[in-house]
Amino acid sequence: MSDSPCLRQIAMNFGVGATLGASVGAVYGTFDAIRFKIPGLYKIRHIGKTTLSTGAVFGTFLAAGALLHCGKH
Repeated sequence: MSDSPCLRQIAMNFGVGATLGASVGAVYGTFDAIRFKIPGLYKIRHIGKTTLSTGAVFGTFLAAGALLHCGKH
């Protein structure tokens, strides 16, 4: 399998989007857990879920954008 520049760009954009989304998700998840007074270890579970889901969604959107721009070179 060849390593095309297009696939490299899509993977890089997914990584950047996932990192940015995860950091925003961690901040929002922490704020949300404090606001709703989630007890004990459920806070960590809530923050983890929010971090992973926000990172995955934002990474997917950035990867889709890179895929759309891939054929325009």
